[in-house]
Amino acid sequence: MAILINIAIVIATIAFMEGFSWFIHKYLFHGPLWFIHKTHHQQRHGWFELNDVFSIGFAVLALWLMWTGHQTLDYRFWIGTGISMYGTIYFIFHDWFIHNRFKAFKSSNRYLMGIRRAHKIHHKSTEKNPSAEFGLLVASRKWFK
Repeated sequence: MAILINIAIVIATIAFMEGFSWFIHKYLFHGPLWFIHKTHHQQRHGWFELNDVFSIGFAVLALWLMWTGHQTLDYRFWIGTGISMYGTIYFIFHDWFIHNRFKAFKSSNRYLMGIRRAHKIHHKSTEKNPSAEFGLLVASRKWFK
């Protein structure tokens, strides 16, 4: 039974991270933290951009949670695991597939193409506002046609 609870915690954390990421992307990254996030909307001149500090911050949080819960494998460990898994999904979808930080894999999958279209709409503007489509895994239905 404990394993099912731990799996549920990981899945719930991943789902929470999508909603939380949407919220902070829209209201913080395109708000008071724009001075950092704007580097993501500009042409990159190297492999890293200042915006990567957000990913590093989430990684530190995940590792801290996993460390504090590792001896008993309590809920903190599994929340940290869920954040880490979301970070891995973020890296594969966002950095690799959408932004081609590595040679991107090709796909004609309807879902993947819809996510890519929505993200391209998000980056259509290089300014703080207007902007749309703030999610990573969830986007408006209109992009999936």
